[in-house]
Amino acid sequence: MIEIMHRLVNKTGRYKARIRWSYLTALIKGFLMKVPMFICFIGITYLLDGVMDERKCLYMGVGIFAAVLLEALFEHLTNVLQSAAGFMVFADMRMELGEHLRKLPMGYFTEGNIGKISSVLSTDMAFIEENCMTVLGELVAFIVSQIMMVGMMFYIDYRIGFISLIFVGLFILIGRLRMKTTMEHSAVRQKCSEDQAKAVIDFAEGISIIKSYNLLGEKSKDLTESFEKNCRENIKFENYFAPWEAANYLAYGIGTSAILAFASFLYITGGLSNTYFVGIIIFLFDAIVSMKSFYGQMTRLTVTAASLDRIDEVFSQTEMADNGVMQIPEEYNGAEVEYEDVTFAYDDKNVIENVSFSVGKDEMVALVGPSGGGKSTIASLLARLWDVKSGSIKIRGVDIRDVPMFDLMNHISMVFQRVYLFQDTVYNNIAISRPDATREEVMEAAQKARCLEFIEKLPNGFDTVLGEGGASLSGGEKQRISIARCLLKDAPIVILDEATASVDADNEKAIQEAIDELVKDKTLIVIAHRLKTVRNADQIFVIDNKGISEYGTHEKLIAKNGKYSKLYRLSEIS
Repeated sequence: MIEIMHRLVNKTGRYKARIRWSYLTALIKGFLMKVPMFICFIGITYLLDGVMDERKCLYMGVGIFAAVLLEALFEHLTNVLQSAAGFMVFADMRMELGEHLRKLPMGYFTEGNIGKISSVLSTDMAFIEENCMTVLGELVAFIVSQIMMVGMMFYIDYRIGFISLIFVGLFILIGRLRMKTTMEHSAVRQKCSEDQAKAVIDFAEGISIIKSYNLLGEKSKDLTESFEKNCRENIKFENYFAPWEAANYLAYGIGTSAILAFASFLYITGGLSNTYFVGIIIFLFDAIVSMKSFYGQMTRLTVTAASLDRIDEVFSQTEMADNGVMQIPEEYNGAEVEYEDVTFAYDDKNVIENVSFSVGKDEMVALVGPSGGGKSTIASLLARLWDVKSGSIKIRGVDIRDVPMFDLMNHISMVFQRVYLFQDTVYNNIAISRPDATREEVMEAAQKARCLEFIEKLPNGFDTVLGEGGASLSGGEKQRISIARCLLKDAPIVILDEATASVDADNEKAIQEAIDELVKDKTLIVIAHRLKTVRNADQIFVIDNKGISEYGTHEKLIAKNGKYSKLYRLSEIS
């Protein structure tokens, strides 16, 4: 328990001082909790000794009132210090996690970790900030209260004090055994939450495919099973804790009974005065209740420990290095982009081996080949969505790993088939690529991307709020918004995963016109699916078997009658 508390406090960073101050206020609160009881004991002592009078009675009444009032005040201070700190800590931690995720390679997001990330953000962090940060002060108060009560038992009779101490030790033993055997179940419970989050995300993202292939029953069954599994694990978790909770209550019951029985024996045999026997009765049910309450928080803290493990697991993922200090020169006489013996591995398996080629300034090169050959991977390596295993990629003679990530991305624009738009206005979805752009510049980019026609038909024009993912727009309209972003960004290098590959004929013409605007005076790397769109490329590279199998202009490759020629004939037929 103490270890988990310490671990939790270590997560508070710059707010640690607030938490430590809350320990002081909680300590004072713990002391004040027992003051009314002590005053009552003194009052009974006065009564039994026959020295009670109105003044003493008034003083005791004022003392009890002041103690209760101060206890409320210090409880409020503790809650303010802890609760506020908890929300601030996890607000910062979420921002830190966002920054950390930004620096992770794309492979982490394609390995089924989206559910984990969602669960860490929405379940683990939320659980700790809502349930556990405020508990820290209570736990300190319980410890202080228990020390005071054991001290009082020793004051009344050292033998009763030892009995109290024995049962405090019993609570600690039960708590340690409970902690040791239940941590695993807490981890399983949180893992089920992660799996459920992943199932919900998969179902929501794939709903169009699920409906179109009439898979609602099958996929709904999968989702339902994840809900039921989560329910079963949570019930199992609670059932596993139930015997330990019963042991907690049993120890409390036996402990209070033992103290009362021994105190009664001492009283009957003359070993305990009337005053102290009455004191035992007053303090009896509080004698070890603080330890019972302390370990009653075990469920929260074991879940907290499991949640902290999962948070740490995400933060432990190795970030891509972003310590470059070199700048990409404005002018350079050599190639704009160079791949030199580039090898890339995914899950320790090479998917690209010894790829070398260069792209001159304002040239267009195309990457073609069968699906899964590595075309998109090669292009993505230029934007450092992953890092190469060996070799190097250079822009204007500078290794991209030596360039700050921010500077690198200022030089590259990317247009992919799958477009994601944020739940925000059309204007902000375009301006996101250059937030300091004027409204006139945003509208000009939209015009060049052939967006104005459909934007002006929206209820509020540029100020229309789009659905999440751009659900309120067609695929072609979303694609043109993404091209408008790139036009506004005006980066010198454009990576184009052929944007017209999956749109209808009506949108294809508008998108092609938008792309023509985008690539003016730009260095262009095209991942080509429709080979007729890259006939005019300066160089075409056929990507197959982890590398470049052919390269040249369209005419030379057709004349060679190799893989490209076969791919081109097939594309003509289709």
